[in-house]
Amino acid sequence: MSTPSAITLREVTKTFRGNNGPVEAVRGLDLDVRPGEVVAFLGPNGAGKTTTIDTILGLAEPTSGTAEVFGLEPRDAVARGLVSAVMQTGGLLKDLSVRETVAYTANLFAQPRPVDEVLSTAGIENITDRRVGKCSGGEQQRVRFAMALVPDPALLILDEPTTGMDVNARRSFWEAIRADAERGRTILFATHYLEEADDWADRVVMVRDGEVVADGGAAEIRARAGGRRVSFTLPQASDDALAALRALPGVTTLEGTGERFHLVTGDSDATARHLLANTDAHDLQITARGLEDAFVSFTSSQTDARSTESNRTQGATS
Repeated sequence: MSTPSAITLREVTKTFRGNNGPVEAVRGLDLDVRPGEVVAFLGPNGAGKTTTIDTILGLAEPTSGTAEVFGLEPRDAVARGLVSAVMQTGGLLKDLSVRETVAYTANLFAQPRPVDEVLSTAGIENITDRRVGKCSGGEQQRVRFAMALVPDPALLILDEPTTGMDVNARRSFWEAIRADAERGRTILFATHYLEEADDWADRVVMVRDGEVVADGGAAEIRARAGGRRVSFTLPQASDDALAALRALPGVTTLEGTGERFHLVTGDSDATARHLLANTDAHDLQITARGLEDAFVSFTSSQTDARSTESNRTQGATS
């Protein structure tokens, strides 16, 4: 008998009733997450990420389609302790100590992991007597992480878990998450920090308007976005010179401030030759497009893309 997927969504839709009529938050979304994967779930505000996560957690019923977690209805999987979540806020009593908070959570389960064990895994064994209200934002997120580990879930869902953390706290948090994931736990996380997806995820799933628009490893997603970024300094750039650059074969975007410009092209060699032979450009840099570029490429609607391109063009010619 084959092992079921950790998450299986098939043609899931979710429609809400809005003031101006129905609002379709999720539109026929398909998703398979294999056991043991660490998956970044990315999309702009309003893309349907939170609604999809609520569906996986059994907090929302699909309007149509099916959702399963380890072959079970999401609510059944949660009830069996197979799923835990670390959310942005909430769930903490500020007057309890860190240890009391985790111990209270352990009392809710028939077979919890030892409190000391999850405190150590979350990296907060040195602040166990501290009141939760006295903990920093990063420490409180680690408390939530410890609470989520109490039932030893097979699937851990993280919704913007590092919002408000400084750079060091974020890195420390993700090191703890990744170390735990290496023991075989499946992790799905949503984040606005794209470098977290690049650094920590095995796989990146991007959604737009309630649909999956890109799915693969971070390097694969970047490659699919296509093109390279060419940056250069061009003193006293004329409108004609900039128009000529935009007309070059393969050039898709051009933006700039002052004398420094950046363009994306499918033929960086030809673009560089043109800049050096036909303009006064210097300080050329050619780099591969990053995950942020791919994110914009895959998650911007056609209207957004036209607006962005128009704004970039105006900036380049000002």
